[in-house]
Amino acid sequence: MPIKIPNDLPAVKILNDENIFVMTETRAITQDIRPLKILLLNLMPKKIETETQLSRLLGNSPLQVDFEFIHTKSHVSKNTSAEHLFTFYKTFQDVKDKTFDGMIITGAPVEQMPFEEVEYWDELCEIMEWTKTHVHSTFHICWGAQAALYYHYGINKYPLSEKLFGIFPHKADYKRSILFRGFDDVFMVPQSRHTTIKTEDVAAVPELKILASSERCGIYAAATEGGKQIFITGHSEYDADTLKNEYLRDLNAGLPIKIPENYFPDDNPENEPLVTWRSHANLLYSNWLNYFVYQTTPYDINEIHNA
Repeated sequence: MPIKIPNDLPAVKILNDENIFVMTETRAITQDIRPLKILLLNLMPKKIETETQLSRLLGNSPLQVDFEFIHTKSHVSKNTSAEHLFTFYKTFQDVKDKTFDGMIITGAPVEQMPFEEVEYWDELCEIMEWTKTHVHSTFHICWGAQAALYYHYGINKYPLSEKLFGIFPHKADYKRSILFRGFDDVFMVPQSRHTTIKTEDVAAVPELKILASSERCGIYAAATEGGKQIFITGHSEYDADTLKNEYLRDLNAGLPIKIPENYFPDDNPENEPLVTWRSHANLLYSNWLNYFVYQTTPYDINEIHNA
């Protein structure tokens, strides 16, 4: 079954052009199926790009997914039009009385700031607290993972001497993790961050289990028992040219930036990037939807309050 997204969302045309099956709202209402209710808190500046990337991954599944978007009310986006937000996005106040099978909290370009100085930190804390009782499984990405680990468990982030930037080999530390079922022994993941979390800090929390990591990048995935909260430090959802665009942006802005590692053939930015992570990205999100959402969420979605 496909992902269900609003009829006029820009992602619909992009995904149809890629031959990914998308079900619009008009068609979905004719089917007598209880779809999975997935909520996206999109903290990324280029919201259309991020919502398309995640729609692509959630759409590559046999499950029907009803995808809703929210943005923070306490921050005005400078890179996404007010019209797009008004048409396709809600705020937390609009959904706080609902329950969801799953939720994704994205990263954000604020990682070098202390958490408490982020403009929407208080609002994000309210949302993360709410997920404990209103979401069956929450999937946190990059800075979203760091923020959640800090809020829920007091795990801090630390600055890196230089930006971790490129495509890096990772491996499953807990080989029985069903989140990584079907993965190769080594799999590639895009990373783009200035901060990190320490393995010993996560290992010291009894509620958390480290699932996958990299010698170069540290922890990639950690989760609570049963996967109610999942923390992913990389960007498996990235498109082929996302790191290229980030590299050119920083280069043109005169910022210190190195060529992303393991990305351009021969480390030559004139060459088209080599995609080595897409199959694992699809499997990661498919496993999350199947094993941590679909297989365990209550059929009566209102029972999530008590799950």
